[in-house]
Amino acid sequence: MTARLAIGAILVLISMVPAYADPDWTEVGKALGKSGAQMSGGIYRVGLPRSDLKVTLDGVQLKPALALGSWLAFKPMGDSDAMVMGDLVLTQPEVNPVMTKLLDSGIDVTALHNHLLRSEPATMYMHVLGHGDPIKLATALHAALQESGTPLSDTPASASSASIDLDTAAIDRVLGHKGKVNGGVYQMSIPRAETIKDDGMDVPEAMGSAIAINFQPTGKGSAAITGDFVLIASEVNPVLRALRASGIEVTAVHNHMLGDQPRLFFMHFWANDGVAKLAQGLRSALDKINLQHS
Repeated sequence: MTARLAIGAILVLISMVPAYADPDWTEVGKALGKSGAQMSGGIYRVGLPRSDLKVTLDGVQLKPALALGSWLAFKPMGDSDAMVMGDLVLTQPEVNPVMTKLLDSGIDVTALHNHLLRSEPATMYMHVLGHGDPIKLATALHAALQESGTPLSDTPASASSASIDLDTAAIDRVLGHKGKVNGGVYQMSIPRAETIKDDGMDVPEAMGSAIAINFQPTGKGSAAITGDFVLIASEVNPVLRALRASGIEVTAVHNHMLGDQPRLFFMHFWANDGVAKLAQGLRSALDKINLQHS
């Protein structure tokens, strides 16, 4: 009887512990100036494509979904707090005004670098990390983004099409993963086998821990490709050699996070060539990486 009373008392105490609710994502979207979508793992992700920019590389006008997609991803941390991570696409004159606003508001900059070579105008990529009240974080990010030309208003969704001038089934077959069409680009996200953490907190695929491969058709069975491989140190040079042997240009190798476990390196790439050739080259690189099996 005493044991039953003790168990009952414990259950009562447990019932009195407040359950943490997810932040009000609608209000977060309003504070940021752009709404997003809830992803697996409770992530709220906001896409911020730089549709205001007209960037060309080797004669190819880049669609925002290929290489100009800023994004922010919020993860609930309990007690109404959140972590936000993201990647902001900026022109060179925008870098320091945006950085100053971020730092003044307590949001960390974890990386600043190029992803592309020879693009006109040149674009830089600023990775950010913040913790705290999600609405305050969104408000601070809005103020920083206003120092750039990043479109922030919600616009009515245009009619989208799942069709694209690529043999996507062949790409899926060669790469061993399935992609999706977004903004005229065929996008593929491939997670690593390990659980990725940053300062001890899980960083799921929606927060930028997965390999990204993007194809933009350029006509006559060709495509421009870009994206980034997410690698541990021992994989960097095997992947680099595989890409170069296939004629795929490596354009950057760098960090995106500061406290990541395992330590990760992000390798960006570019090519404009026949789709079949590119897919085989990308597959040879993927074979060097510890991937999550689909």
